[in-house]
Amino acid sequence: MLVRGSWFARTPCSRFLAYRASVQCHPAASVKGFSSFFFHNGLWRSEEAAVGSGRGQGVVRHSTHTCPMQFADFREASLHTPRQILSVYSQLSKLRLTMLVMLSATSGVAMSPLPTTLPILLSTALGTALCSASANTFNQIQEVPYDAQMARTRQRPLVRRAISPLHATVFGVVTGIAGPALLWTMTNPVTAVLGAANIGLYAGIYTWLKRKSVLNTWIGAVVGGIPPLMGWTACGGKLLPMADHPTHFFLPSFLTDAPLDPSMANNPLGAMALFVLLYSWQFPHFNSLSHLTRASYAQAGYKMLSVLSPKKNTVVSLRHTVLLLPLCSLLFPLSGLTTWWFALTSFVPNLVWIRAAFAFWRVCGEKQAKITFQHSLWYLPIILALMMLHKQGMGWTEWMNGVSQFEGQESESDGN
Repeated sequence: MLVRGSWFARTPCSRFLAYRASVQCHPAASVKGFSSFFFHNGLWRSEEAAVGSGRGQGVVRHSTHTCPMQFADFREASLHTPRQILSVYSQLSKLRLTMLVMLSATSGVAMSPLPTTLPILLSTALGTALCSASANTFNQIQEVPYDAQMARTRQRPLVRRAISPLHATVFGVVTGIAGPALLWTMTNPVTAVLGAANIGLYAGIYTWLKRKSVLNTWIGAVVGGIPPLMGWTACGGKLLPMADHPTHFFLPSFLTDAPLDPSMANNPLGAMALFVLLYSWQFPHFNSLSHLTRASYAQAGYKMLSVLSPKKNTVVSLRHTVLLLPLCSLLFPLSGLTTWWFALTSFVPNLVWIRAAFAFWRVCGEKQAKITFQHSLWYLPIILALMMLHKQGMGWTEWMNGVSQFEGQESESDGN
């Protein structure tokens, strides 16, 4: 069976010849500076009707012009194997992004002062992953014409026709229902509502705003800040102050003699700290990446700050990188999520990232943007690991002393 091949599956030479033929048939497509690797926007609105004449040849008739298509423009369709389908699903889900969302959600479970179980941890991770997969799928369904014009996204499954829009929609609906349903059943309704709200926020408001306003980045940061709240509420944590759960401040030991129970960290201040960490982290992470891909965003017509105002884009990146320093040094220890040692150990990674963001702001160059983005990749795992190391009430010192004493007793018994 022969089907029309993907535009982006062709060689550069065949793409250029096909583009030249399309320009002859569509004078409107001949735009100054237009790349030969992409369709002109007007061609997406052209109605096509394929008419075969002779073996291996065909004619594609547009609304007002006729362009000849050669046998090389067609390729043999391959049947989908289970492995290929799973690969397409992982691309629709944006697997790397989904893994990051799972990490941030499980960090909320891990940092919660309330007791939890392995089923809650696993169901929170899986339910959050399903919600993320649904949101990313609906995002790609809406952006096929624009993804096709960006080098970074033109190999996505829907663009290269590896999967039909109907198939992708079914996948998005199934994961969008299964995720909140799993969270509702295994955790609680609050966590399920947060997961469902994040699907609507990302696939709805954020996707729509990307071509309307630079505020899309701020909405996207809210989407990224919700998963740790889902992990927090999955363990029964509160998001708002209540009479039976007042807000407590964990002051350094040299400033107070009042005993503090680690369970007192179950207050909205801890949830807010987790949210702000993921919210602010996304600005230097995304703004530096968008600076590197700003040409593609401009070509696809996205309203990104890196396109409209590159200098302001660096200012926002630096602002939130600096904000992370007092967040780690003050808010986390005050909320009781970590001890005050976290304020010291987190100072070094924060200082390194601030230095990179400052250089990005001062020079506004691609080299500095790349360094800032690379720092964002190791920053979050390091900070989360340090948070676990200095979690309030963990008692790593007592645990290590207990291990040492146990090993000492075993060596004495072996000697006897």
